Amino acid sequence: MNLFAEIRGLVIATLENMVAQEALPVDLRFDAIAVEPPRDPAHGDMATNAAMVLAKPAGMKPREIAEALATQLAADDRITSAEVAGPGFLNLRLAPGVWQGVARAVLEEGVDFGRLTLGAGQKVNVEYVSANPTGPLHVGHTRGAVFGDALASLLDFAGFDVTREYYINDGGAQVDVLARSVYLRYLEAHGQEVAFPDGTYPGDYLIAVGEALKDKVGDAYVGQDESVWLEEIRNYATEAMMDLIRADLKALGVEMDVFYSEKSLYGTGRIEAALEDLKAKGLIYEGVLEPPKGKMPEDWEPREQTLFRSTAHGDDVDRPVMKSDGGWTYFAPDIAYHYDKVQRGFDALIDVFGADHGGYVKRMKAAVSALSEGRVPLDVKLTQLVKLYKNGEPFKMSKRAGTFVTLRDVVDQVGPDVTRFVMLTRKNDASLDFDFDKVLEQSRENPVFYVQYAHARVCSVMRKAADAGIATDDATLKQADLSLLDHEAEIGLLRKLAEWPRLVETAARSNEPHRVAFYLNELAGDFHGLWNRGNEVTGLRFLQDGDPAISQAKIALARATAIVIAAGLGILGVTPAQEMR
Repeated sequence: MNLFAEIRGLVIATLENMVAQEALPVDLRFDAIAVEPPRDPAHGDMATNAAMVLAKPAGMKPREIAEALATQLAADDRITSAEVAGPGFLNLRLAPGVWQGVARAVLEEGVDFGRLTLGAGQKVNVEYVSANPTGPLHVGHTRGAVFGDALASLLDFAGFDVTREYYINDGGAQVDVLARSVYLRYLEAHGQEVAFPDGTYPGDYLIAVGEALKDKVGDAYVGQDESVWLEEIRNYATEAMMDLIRADLKALGVEMDVFYSEKSLYGTGRIEAALEDLKAKGLIYEGVLEPPKGKMPEDWEPREQTLFRSTAHGDDVDRPVMKSDGGWTYFAPDIAYHYDKVQRGFDALIDVFGADHGGYVKRMKAAVSALSEGRVPLDVKLTQLVKLYKNGEPFKMSKRAGTFVTLRDVVDQVGPDVTRFVMLTRKNDASLDFDFDKVLEQSRENPVFYVQYAHARVCSVMRKAADAGIATDDATLKQADLSLLDHEAEIGLLRKLAEWPRLVETAARSNEPHRVAFYLNELAGDFHGLWNRGNEVTGLRFLQDGDPAISQAKIALARATAIVIAAGLGILGVTPAQEMR
C-alpha cells in the first residue's frame, strides 16, 4: 500500500473524467503531476500540483482547473476537504478511516510494507569499499562500506536486482610495496633486525603474515634477491590481506556477491578489447594534451600520447590511457573493468568512492557513456571524511594499523549496529563526526538509541499485553477496530507510517539511504511523543485496563510502528532491539 500513490491515482482518474466531460482538453500528459505532503502540515494532509502543471498545455488558468478538480475530489469518501491555495495548488484533507487503514495495511504486509516494484527487476551493480589490499580497512572505508551496503539493500527493497561488488586493486605498484613489507616481517620472523623504509607498511597486522609465510616456506627466501620471491609473496600477501578485509566486512555485516580482481585484466586481452571498442567508435587517438591549468609543473613537457576522447562524453579534458613507456595508465584497467560490467548486462552502475576521488568522476562517467553508447547510466557517490572523537579529543591512532583507526577498532568499541546507523546519520557527501562517547549515550540526542528505544518500547507493550491475556498476534490485531484510533496524536503517527513507501521511493530514486535513517528518527519521535502524552492522558496509553478492544487497536498501532522500524533498520543493516539494557 502506497497511500500517496493511491491518492495520486485518484487525482489522475478525476482529471481523466474531467477530460471525458470536456472540462479539460484531450491529449494532456499527467506524468509531472505529484501528490506529496504540504510544506506546512497546517495546510492539509496532502497537496497536488496538478492545476499548475496542466494550466499552460490546457490553455486555462491554474485556479480554474484547481477549483473544478477540488469539486470533483470532494465527492470521494476518502477526501474530507479540497482547498485551493495560492495560484492553484490544491490542499487535501483525508478522512480518518484512510489513516486508520494504514495500520491494517502494515499488519497485513509485515516488513514488506513499503516494498516497491520501482526497479522492475533491472540489474544494478553497486561497487563499494574496493580498498587496496594492503592492510585492514580504515574508518573511511567503513563509511563507504556502510553506505554502499545500505544503498544495495534499499535498491533491492525497491525492486531492483542488485549485485554487490568489490574491485580488488591488486594490479598496481602498491601490491609490490606490500610484498616487500611482508618480506621484512618474514625476515623479522627469522630473528633478523629490520627497518621499514618510507613508503612501506609498518603496521603490526603484517607480523602474523610474515610468521605464516615462514611456516609455509621456511628459510627459502632468506637472503634471496627480490626477483626470486616478489611475485610469490605478492600473491600470498594479497590473499592474506583479502582474508583480513573479508573478516572485517563480516564483522560489520557486509557480504559481497562478487570480488573482482584488477590483476585479472592484465595479460588477458581485456584491456585491449575495451580500448578497441572505444577505438572503433573513433574515441582513441594519438595526440598532445594542453598544458595543465594553473602553476606549470617543472617536469611537464608536451608529448604525443594515446588518448581517450572523453570530452565527447562530458569530460573536461581528454585522458591518457597509455604511458610513454608503453604501459597502461591507471585509467586503462578501470575502463576495462567497467567495460566488463557493461558486457555483463547491467542496466545501471553505481560506484561508491572516497572523498579523494572527486576528480575521477567525470572521466569514469564519460568512459561508461562511451562504452555503453549512453545506454547504461553511472552514478558515482562520494563519501566524505569521518572525524573520530573520544573523551572530547580527536582519536587518531591504531597501533595495529600503524597510522590510522581501523574498521575493526570502531566495531569492537561500539558494535556493528551502532557503527552502521551512525554512518548513515549524514548525507554521504557531508563530513561526519563520530564521537565514541555520544553514540553510546542513552538520550534523545543519540538517534541510534532513540530509534532502538522506540522498537524496544513496542516489544515491552507486546509482552505486557500477553501477560494480561490480550492476543497480540498480527492476524488478530489487523481485525481490531481501528476506528478507535481517533486522537490527533494517533492520527499523526499513522500519517508518518503512511509516508514510508513514498520515502523508500524517493530514497531509491536518488540513491540516498541516509533518508531512511532520517525517517526512522522522525517516526521514533512521533511514537515517543504519543507514549509521553499517555503519561498525562490515560486514554492514550497503549494498554487500557478492562477494555481489550481499545487496547488491541492501540497495540495494533504500536505493532505497525515496530514493523516499519524493523523494515527500515533492515535496509540499514541494523538489528532491531527487543529491549534496552
